[in-house]
Amino acid sequence: MTSEEKTEIHRGLKGVYFERSACTFIDGKAGELRYRGYSIHDLAQQSTFEETAYLLLNGDLPNAAQLRETDAVLKAARQIPGAVIDIIRAIAQAHPMDVLRTAVSALAAFDPQAGDNSPEATRAKGLRLSSQVPVIVGTHAALRAGKPVPESDPALGHAANFLWLITGRKPSADAALLMDRDLILHAEHGSNASSFTGRVVIGTEANLHAAMTAAIAALSGPAHGGAAEDVMKMAQEIGAPENAAAYVKAKRAAGEAVTGFGHRVYRTEDPRARHMRDGVEKLSREMGEPKWFAILQAVVDAMKPYARFGVNVNVDFYSGVIYYLNGIAPDLFVPIFAVGRVPGWTVQCLEQLQNNILIRPLTLYDGPPARDYVPLAQRG
Repeated sequence: MTSEEKTEIHRGLKGVYFERSACTFIDGKAGELRYRGYSIHDLAQQSTFEETAYLLLNGDLPNAAQLRETDAVLKAARQIPGAVIDIIRAIAQAHPMDVLRTAVSALAAFDPQAGDNSPEATRAKGLRLSSQVPVIVGTHAALRAGKPVPESDPALGHAANFLWLITGRKPSADAALLMDRDLILHAEHGSNASSFTGRVVIGTEANLHAAMTAAIAALSGPAHGGAAEDVMKMAQEIGAPENAAAYVKAKRAAGEAVTGFGHRVYRTEDPRARHMRDGVEKLSREMGEPKWFAILQAVVDAMKPYARFGVNVNVDFYSGVIYYLNGIAPDLFVPIFAVGRVPGWTVQCLEQLQNNILIRPLTLYDGPPARDYVPLAQRG
């Protein structure tokens, strides 16, 4: 028996537990998600992003005074250095995820705690970045459109201010609430590709900005963060609810996946999806464009036969239409994911640093056997 036959390979590290976590509980079979023990359903329906960020970073829900302090810190951090704005201006025509990655990396040069990986400093930097990332996205959106750099509104909460920055319009209460819910649902999700990337980087004792930069780079890949943008493209391609069944049939016949269905973890419906579904239905009616929700539901109906194989709707199936109805450019959909995920990336880094070990898995060699070196002149 060869060494390769004795060694079991877990491609993509599927099913491998590499660490313990006190933050996020996921039951893929039951379709359950909890942050710090709290059901995602309770948080989505009753919490705010500010409160959820505190919960993730500190382990417990805040009291009124702690929440006021968190809100004040977030609002005070709604600014980025002029030099970083100049960088954004210089690369304004690049993809928003490339701009975001570059700007976050540059922020390390201006953060006095950049080299401090203590828990206190890491939490503080994570909270600041939770405000600075949406400012970067909003600044880039304005500059590439030839508009002046937008100024945050201290009267607006986190989600509402973000919508103001990227659209130039003060959002309705319902639109702000829906964006707030979206950010909560995307705030943390265990050891996904971007979070694992962040842990690998922070595990080398690099700084939080380096880990965030790497996490953003991982999220930019379409296999991880691009589903929301692709779902909107799919809905536009389908065009009308009555076309959905034929579209799904053609996709399945070609052996192609239907965007927004299936998840690496969940074998039932993504527990986050229902909250976005309700929001799409309401918002599409309010915006006078009910066809988008109707198209999505027609796709869901057409995909029902595949649910028994674990191919169910995921959270990003509905997110893209919400962003579209708010007038947000499609290439900003993935950056919105990043805006919500900063607290989650931060807590993953905190946990890695708490009992740090360099993450260094193995690959099983299956190349040529040992060979003698042949000098260049003797090679045919």
